[in-house]
Amino acid sequence: MHTRHIVKALAAECALPFTLHTTMRDWVRCLLLTLLWPILWLEGKHVRRVTPRLPEPTGSREGICGRGSVCRVLVVGDSGAAGVGVATQDEALCGQLVHCLSQHHTVEWRVLAVNGLDSPGLVRLLEDAVPSRFDVVVLSIGANDATSLCSPRRWVQWQTQLAELIADRFAPKLLVHSAVPPMHGCMALPQPLRWFMGRWANEMNVLLSGLLLGQCMHTMHWHPETTTLTGMAADGIHPSSNGYTQWALSLSQLILAAGLSKPLRSSPADSRG
Repeated sequence: MHTRHIVKALAAECALPFTLHTTMRDWVRCLLLTLLWPILWLEGKHVRRVTPRLPEPTGSREGICGRGSVCRVLVVGDSGAAGVGVATQDEALCGQLVHCLSQHHTVEWRVLAVNGLDSPGLVRLLEDAVPSRFDVVVLSIGANDATSLCSPRRWVQWQTQLAELIADRFAPKLLVHSAVPPMHGCMALPQPLRWFMGRWANEMNVLLSGLLLGQCMHTMHWHPETTTLTGMAADGIHPSSNGYTQWALSLSQLILAAGLSKPLRSSPADSRG
C-alpha cells in the first residue's frame, strides 16, 4: 500500500460529503482511513518487502475438453484468473472450471489474464484483444483495485465499463463477476491491515451485488469461505490448488444452474446423431 494510494483515497473519501450519494458507510470508511493510515502504510510496506512474488502457472491458456454440446468459456482478469499460486493451468481456476464443466459439455476455453492487473489495466488488455464469441465470460478483478484503495463506488463504475466492453467484444450469454477475494482471510496480511482490507473489499462486493441484483445472465459469484480455509499458496495471498478447486466447483454450479446445461450450440457430432 503506497503513500500516494492512501493520500488519493483520503482525498476521494473526504470529498464524499459534498456529493449526493454519501452514505454512513462512506463516512465510516473515511474516518477509519484517516485514523489508521500510518499503521496501514507501515504494514503495507512490510508486506511488499517480505511477500514472495509467485509466477503465473505454466501450461496452455486455451484448448478444448469434454463431450457434448459446445460451451465456450473465457476467464479474464488478474492473478486469480491467471492462476497464480499453483504450478500449472490444470490446477488453476480455469483448468479446474473446465474439469467441472467438461462433464456436461465440450468446453472450448481461453484464459486472458495478467498478474498484477487492476481494472484500468484490464480495460486496456481487453481493448487490444481480438473479438470472438463466448457463451460464458468469468471476470475476476478487484484485489489490486482494493490494495490501491480505489473507492468502492469508482470500482463499480469500472465493473460497468468492463461489462460493456466484454459484451461488445465477446457477446457472452452469461457474464459472471467474481467477487473481490476474501481479503480478511489472507494470512500474509498483518492486523489491522487484514481487517481493513477485508472491510474495503466487502464494501466493493456489496455495491456490485446491489447493482446486479435481479439480473439473470449478468450476475455475481461470491467466493466460498472454503477458498481460504482449505489452504493458501506459499505467499499467503493466492489460493492453493485446493482453494482453486473450491472456487471452480462453486462457480461451475452457478454456471450450470443458469441453464447452460441445455445445449448452447450443437456440435457437428450432435447434429449428425
